[in-house]
Amino acid sequence: MFFLLSGWMSAGEVSAKIELPEIIGDNMMLQQQTEARLWGTAQASATVSVKADWLEQAVETKADKDGNWQLLLKTPAAEKKEHQIVLSENGQQQLTLSRVLIGEVWFASGQSNMEMPLEGFWNCPVKNSNEEIATAAEHPWVRVAPIKQNGQTKPVETCTGKWQVPSPETAPYFSATSWFFAKMMQRVLDIPVGVIACAWGGSKVEGWIPEEIVRTYDDIDIEKEQKEGWRDTWWHYYTPVIMYNGMLHPLRHYTVRGFLWYQGESNVGKEQTYPERLKTMVEVWRKEFGGTAQSLPFYMVEIAPWGGYGDEGLSAPLFRECQHRAASIIENCGIICTNDLVEPYEVNQIHPAEKREVGNRLAYMALNRTYGRKTIACDSPEYDRMEVHGNTIEVYFTHAEQGLSPWQDITGFELSGGDGKFHPATAVLNESHKSILVTSAEVPAPTSVRYAFKSFLSGNLKSARGLPVVPFRSK
Repeated sequence: MFFLLSGWMSAGEVSAKIELPEIIGDNMMLQQQTEARLWGTAQASATVSVKADWLEQAVETKADKDGNWQLLLKTPAAEKKEHQIVLSENGQQQLTLSRVLIGEVWFASGQSNMEMPLEGFWNCPVKNSNEEIATAAEHPWVRVAPIKQNGQTKPVETCTGKWQVPSPETAPYFSATSWFFAKMMQRVLDIPVGVIACAWGGSKVEGWIPEEIVRTYDDIDIEKEQKEGWRDTWWHYYTPVIMYNGMLHPLRHYTVRGFLWYQGESNVGKEQTYPERLKTMVEVWRKEFGGTAQSLPFYMVEIAPWGGYGDEGLSAPLFRECQHRAASIIENCGIICTNDLVEPYEVNQIHPAEKREVGNRLAYMALNRTYGRKTIACDSPEYDRMEVHGNTIEVYFTHAEQGLSPWQDITGFELSGGDGKFHPATAVLNESHKSILVTSAEVPAPTSVRYAFKSFLSGNLKSARGLPVVPFRSK
């Protein structure tokens, strides 16, 4: 169904026929300097006119025989100013949209760590959440549109979710990662920034891909999984396709600047198939949102350390490895590392409290790569190569031009010898080479090195800009 906004017509006149999806309404954010799409329904074959206060002339289109219409509205450069849009049908004013902002619009999706609201989850808080909620109104040029979970077996045209103005009343329900991303972007760009937060905790990547594609995957039986996924009144979050149908598809017309993605825990163990499936998902999203790889960047988040995968198991580190592989094969894509953003007590909870830095790092990547702010670092140091010097392995990194920190008391490294068994190792900085020297008394003749390569093993090695070294194993 579409949701009717307040009309301009007086009592006794013909009731308004134009109806709009909730995402198009008061307080919405439109992408600057583009042709933003608006859509809805009206009387069959009616002329729909849209007058924005920044345009001299109204934009018109004709509804089809079923009353569906869509048009493009040219938007100006962003500024800190509220706008108004008036919609008319067959020359009669019917709807007015107030407090519309022009700025940068991002689409944030994934599973629970993207969904996690500022108020937190069950026994899982967001760090400094009370302060963020209490002071939310200090950020009037930020908007967040939380999208309600809506599982569907077939594509639908509407979903629930509208733009919210930050306040102590609305902020508790904002995606924390989205909120911190938008705040940092707004501070740096000094223009309005909005995020559509469209996530479902526990969802797999296959949940966000169309049915005709998922049917080509040999390991998924859609009928069987959808039958098992329906739990009396609600869908099980593992169910494929339903997120795409009920949440992504209805929003595909909205004009956005790019995508943010924080997902993967539910695909751990599927590192062989995940990169290509994520690549396919991104290609579908870009096509459906009317963009290209160049116009719609895709920035993703590495899954957080969690003991639930098993401290000695390799499933989680192998999956992180495949996430970075996915980022390398998806055009105009980047990934941020989060290995350092957990506390020891969080070993058994999959929702780390530190969401500010996750949002900030996504913003740093967007600012650097999409907005050309090249002095803002966004790439974590990554393993480049190693050299064996007797009982020592020397490790070199990319994205470490200004060196590494700390110089000593470095944690997270392990060495193995010919038997393939890894042991905790001591690591120190070789400041002249900007490399790390790794030794272990238990491994006198090392052959391999790895760093933070467990389900829950956070290291403390970072770049000079404070970006963590990506977990790795030597090849």
